[in-house]
Amino acid sequence: MMRSLLILILFTLLSCENNFESIQDISLKRKFPSGITKNLKLTYTDSAMVKAILYSDLNLDYTNQLFPYSEFPKGIKLILLDDDQKKTIIQSDYAITYNQTKIVNMQGNVVIDGPDGSQLKTDQLYWDPELEWLFTEKKFNFKNIDYDISASRLDANKSFSLFNTGKLEGNVTFEDK
Repeated sequence: MMRSLLILILFTLLSCENNFESIQDISLKRKFPSGITKNLKLTYTDSAMVKAILYSDLNLDYTNQLFPYSEFPKGIKLILLDDDQKKTIIQSDYAITYNQTKIVNMQGNVVIDGPDGSQLKTDQLYWDPELEWLFTEKKFNFKNIDYDISASRLDANKSFSLFNTGKLEGNVTFEDK
């Protein structure tokens, strides 16, 4: 009897394995946000002037990751105000901003309505707020007083005074001198 119990205990101890590394690996693969915000309204001011207002139904803060980011899985509405308080409105179904690079990736029904009546529509758009630069490899449509174009690639400053595109389709108004 004693011998059987000793064999059973020895068998139990030998069959156990150290799963600590597996458990650690699982917890590293699962990402948990350090913060969750619902019905977000974030106002950015500079020198007592409102410069931007961000709205989102849901924000997931992953600043606890090695490459920190903030995700907006239900989309955003961003109102940018210039010095004359003219509004540019940016909307998308989804957005993610990367803290280290400051790049914003907007996806799904991305629309930018400018204060001059201009409008940009695309399925995905990257925005670099520090350089005030927009770019995408997706098809886009852009309309303003001088342009009604679509193309498969966009690389532009925020005012569209400088831009490069892929194959261009549409109408461009210019003055012949």
